[in-house]
Amino acid sequence: MQRIAVLFGATGLVGGALLELLLEDPDHDVIRVVGRRSIGRSHPRLEEQVIDLSDPEAMQKSMKGASVVFVAIGTTMRKVKGDRDLYKTIDFDIPVNAAKLASEAGVRAFALVSAVGADPNNAYNFYIKLKGVTEETVMEQGVPLTIIVRPSLLMGKRAEHRPAERIAQWVWPKVDPFLLGSWRRYRGISAVDVARAMIQSVKTEERGVLILEYDQMMARSKALNI
Repeated sequence: MQRIAVLFGATGLVGGALLELLLEDPDHDVIRVVGRRSIGRSHPRLEEQVIDLSDPEAMQKSMKGASVVFVAIGTTMRKVKGDRDLYKTIDFDIPVNAAKLASEAGVRAFALVSAVGADPNNAYNFYIKLKGVTEETVMEQGVPLTIIVRPSLLMGKRAEHRPAERIAQWVWPKVDPFLLGSWRRYRGISAVDVARAMIQSVKTEERGVLILEYDQMMARSKALNI
């Protein structure tokens, strides 16, 4: 029986790292990348499904035979031109629908990229509140193991041009040593370490919900033998 890993968001910073690592990982026979457009990549273990992510039937088919699902999809206010409804469609609807369908398909583990500070009760920050509500709703879908990773600033080179983020990536390493105690979770982390932590976590026999912040992600990244 083939061991299939499904990946949403393969063109993003964490998603791209996940794809490269999963293609090296002998524990997965097929890496099924699901998205709105082709990633333009070929590999003997890579399978692509180009679908409308708002189509329930297509989403359901993407889960066929899967054992683990990774969701690293997301957008920015700049991309959606300030449209909060469209932002919610991408950052909430897609992950929640994926978790619901994964649960129905008998998927063993579901891993989601969220954000540090995610809080469904935050009344002041749209982004932080939406991440918290998304986490909460994904957890309710009943996948045997749900993994939520909460990175702060992601370190790595994006394909898209984000000047403010590049400046932050230059400054953040100088700030990191001063982020101690409960502030450690705000330390910058490489997209590769986030991806490694997610893959390591789906390999465990744990059940329930795992919420991983900086220290937990770094520990699991180091434990991954790829």
